[in-house]
Order: sequence, then structure tokens, then C-alpha cells
Amino acid sequence: MTAPAPARPARPTRSHFRRFATIPTRWADNDVYGHVNNVVYYAWFDTAVNGWLVERGFLDIAGGAIINLVVETGCRYFESVAFPDSVEIGFSVEKLGTSSVTYGLGVFRAGQEVASAHGRFVHVAVDRATQRPVPIPAPMREALEELRV
Repeated sequence: MTAPAPARPARPTRSHFRRFATIPTRWADNDVYGHVNNVVYYAWFDTAVNGWLVERGFLDIAGGAIINLVVETGCRYFESVAFPDSVEIGFSVEKLGTSSVTYGLGVFRAGQEVASAHGRFVHVAVDRATQRPVPIPAPMREALEELRV
């Protein structure tokens, strides 16, 4: 006898996320199957989160002493997205540690209420020179707390 398949998680809605970044799809994002290739979703996650960090002054890409490295990612796909869709990447903080932050991310077609995909993205704050973990600076921690679900 075969065990029943585990229930598929519910698709998150916009209410699960605190911030949104709008990103247009590009012609080159589509793959041979006619939808956005899975690797593009990870670029969207990077763009949404790092764009917010830069906007808030928490990330100096070229010269900051502290940078954030991705140590884990994942994504569950519910339905295809394809060029020329615009997507809105919702993000929130699911977990905040001493040097790490786990973001929950939702991929929404513009105006869509339920996510087409749900991702997870873990950043670790590190010293740029040594590449060793460091505590998340207090101002950044405060801003991340505002994104917590």
C-alpha cells in the first residue's frame, strides 16, 4: 500500500508580506517551455531584498565593511509566469538571528492576490575582509524587525 502524498502547502497571499518590489520580466527570462525559468526567480529574490537594503542605506555594494551572503534558498512553484508579465516580489522576515535573517518571498503577477511562487532566502552578515559572520548592526536589525511576520 502506498502512503498518501503530503498535502501541498497553501499559496501565500499578499497579506503574508510586508514590502513589495515591482520587477518587469524580460524576453530572455522565458525558457524553451514558454515560461520564466526557475533560476530567474532567485535573481528576483536577490533584486528585491538587496534593493531594499541599498535603499535603506544598509548595503554599500562596493565598499561596505559588512556584506550579506546567501547561504540557503528555496522556492515552491504554484503556476507559471511568463514574459511580458510584470511581477511583484513580496518579502517579509520569517526569522531573525544574531548574524542571519530568513526572508519569505512571494512572486505575484501584477495585481494578483495569491502567489505564483513562494521562496525562502537566508542571508548571513559577514565582514567583507574576513568573510566571517558578524552581528547584524542595530539599525538594520530594527528595520528587519519591522518586516517580521
